[in-house]
Amino acid sequence: MTTLITGASRGVGRALVDHLTAAGETVIGTCRTAPAAGWLALDVTDPDSIAAMGRAMEGRPLDLLVCNAGIYLEKGQRLEDGFPSAMWAQTFATNVTGVFGTIQALLPNLRASQGAKIAIISSQMASDTHAPGGSYIYRASKAAALNLGRNLAADLAREGISVGIYHPGWVQTDMGGRSADITPAEAARGLAARFAALSPATTGCFETWDGRPHPF
Repeated sequence: MTTLITGASRGVGRALVDHLTAAGETVIGTCRTAPAAGWLALDVTDPDSIAAMGRAMEGRPLDLLVCNAGIYLEKGQRLEDGFPSAMWAQTFATNVTGVFGTIQALLPNLRASQGAKIAIISSQMASDTHAPGGSYIYRASKAAALNLGRNLAADLAREGISVGIYHPGWVQTDMGGRSADITPAEAARGLAARFAALSPATTGCFETWDGRPHPF
């Protein structure tokens, strides 16, 4: 099984690379500057970089694509004078447009595999049932990623490609902070189980890292 994971140099992405590699899978990690052999350079905000990644993968079937690359820039922003337009643009370029562009570039690879899967790492903050205020840009971007995944699931179902959207948990990363609930390794183990369970019967699902259906 061949898996490609975006945003894999640290945090949950790196933990997924380590977990799936240890399980014997062929794993291709991407980051803005590829650090080692077997990795690919990919800046999901740059169409040229996405195209180059697609060319590097040409002719190679892909069983699982994990769209993990994401940013959360707005900590400390004030409603009165924060959340500048450039921050909105940068976040959506990474968390939404970058997801779509990556999937679009790798469709030939997914179509070349029997029963391929796409996993989009969103967040519980995408749900309109989890709205305590604040984090406007991040919440909006993750809600858009959730909507994108649901619609891709509908369009790709006829080709046998399954799409799942996942909340990775509150994870002890640079984004989640040291007081978060779980480690990257715990998140990776749970997410890997979710990816394995994804099927045409569950395509379009929105689930937590530990297997609970999440309300939309």
